[in-house]
Amino acid sequence: MIRLMTAADLEQVAELEKACFSESWSYGLLEAGIHSPYDVYYVFEQEERVLAYCNLRFLAGEGEVQRIAVLPEYRRLGLGRKLMDAMVDYARKNRATAISLEVREGNLAARNLYESYGFAAEAVRKAYYHNPVEDAVIMWKRDMDSQIPAVTT
Repeated sequence: MIRLMTAADLEQVAELEKACFSESWSYGLLEAGIHSPYDVYYVFEQEERVLAYCNLRFLAGEGEVQRIAVLPEYRRLGLGRKLMDAMVDYARKNRATAISLEVREGNLAARNLYESYGFAAEAVRKAYYHNPVEDAVIMWKRDMDSQIPAVTT
């Protein structure tokens, strides 16, 4: 089930961060984020366990996907897609004109997911990521009125 993240989720989300990112966000940063008027956080919870979470920053009519994290053993089950649905729906309901994000150049699974939502690569930030050093691809979805195509499996 996808729902808004609460303070009760912070410990599990902080652990999820450590499992998913070489440069993880701290408990304190996550705690500040859920109280920010510019951010919305969602979790995917199953049997009282947070398996995935995401964060969308919404400012000046634009959204920015800040984070999507899925526990490694639950990847490729569509949880990232469910979280993207929630963020895109939130952005549309709040009349976003566009959504942006940055992704590791070599993270092809994430890039394919974003492309399926109509995001297109527009720029590269050289050596943006560390541990390991890698470029960031900046992607934008500027056609917020278009529908997300159905996925066929």
